[in-house]
Amino acid sequence: MNFQSVEFEAAFGTLEQLPASDLPEIAFSGRSNVGKSSLLNRLFNRKSLARVSSVPGKTITVNFFKIPGARMVDLPGYGYAKVPKSEKARWAKLMEGYFGSGRNIRLVVQLVDMRHPPSADDLQMLEFLKANGFSFVVALTKCDKLNKTQYAARLDAVKQELAFVPENNLIPFSAVTGEGVQALQSVIENILETPVEDRND
Repeated sequence: MNFQSVEFEAAFGTLEQLPASDLPEIAFSGRSNVGKSSLLNRLFNRKSLARVSSVPGKTITVNFFKIPGARMVDLPGYGYAKVPKSEKARWAKLMEGYFGSGRNIRLVVQLVDMRHPPSADDLQMLEFLKANGFSFVVALTKCDKLNKTQYAARLDAVKQELAFVPENNLIPFSAVTGEGVQALQSVIENILETPVEDRND
């Protein structure tokens, strides 16, 4: 799969605007300021595919990117305290609609900052994905900001903090060094190439 062939398609701010799900989708979810835009840019080797903002809570739309045979879906970040209640309500409706409307979601890449224990919102999101049968992996972002000792300690801790997530579904990721890029690309390729009926056996 040529990940560099990705192109921005459209952004939608309300549930009613979401287009029909006519292709397999890979969704990217995480709290505000977890490094989602940086991950997307590194994953697709494009400098400005997704806008990197220094302001948490900036992404308030569902952004669709198209590659041959599939779509990548950048979901709005959650958990930023300064977002108005009205925006939080819109986010909740948008997310409930996205995940609850029978879309062809093949995989959710859940981003968690490796430097810190998963937040309550992170855990709630992961538990939701597991309870509703979504395939998911956890990208442990910003791993380059840890030294070797810290890295090892946090990886061991994450395995306990996310004990319900299989270890091979935990992928340390750095948009700076490229660690985890090939691993995540391989997961996406494999899940898109595997027929749905085979994955459900």
